[in-house]
Amino acid sequence: MTDTKSHSDLLFRSALMSVRADWIDYNGHLNMAYYSVLMDTSVDDLYPQFGFGPDYLKSTGCTTYVAELHICYVRELHAGDQVYSTVHLLDFDEKRFHLYQEIWHEDGWLAATGEGLTLHVDQSGPRVAPMPESIIENLRKMHSAQSALRWPARAGRKIGIPPRKG
Repeated sequence: MTDTKSHSDLLFRSALMSVRADWIDYNGHLNMAYYSVLMDTSVDDLYPQFGFGPDYLKSTGCTTYVAELHICYVRELHAGDQVYSTVHLLDFDEKRFHLYQEIWHEDGWLAATGEGLTLHVDQSGPRVAPMPESIIENLRKMHSAQSALRWPARAGRKIGIPPRKG
């Protein structure tokens, strides 16, 4: 990393997305399911950099499936809010990759974080399968470019109720 690159320059940033009115729940804020939709949509922006997408599926019969996703809701979003997502590639191997995302309001505040494990899947099985070297190389480039970033504080968290003392 050069000294001229900032933390945000190293992260992938999605296009701006709008919170739709029909995504608002009876509590008056974004329903929890749509945070996942926003994160998934932002990864769709990233996938061409890796080599994934509809053409990849047609030509190889392979695609990706999210195996696990952990979302932390930090601040409420409302209808009409404009947001974007940043993506940090935490790790990868020949069949999987581990992403960390943050959803940011256009005004600069954090709305949510998401951490997911995605599998490369041959749909003829379906079964988890190795990714082609071209995609591994693209993952390697992003991971290397982001290697100077610290591990996100919200990544790797577990859910549970700690035992009470006393």
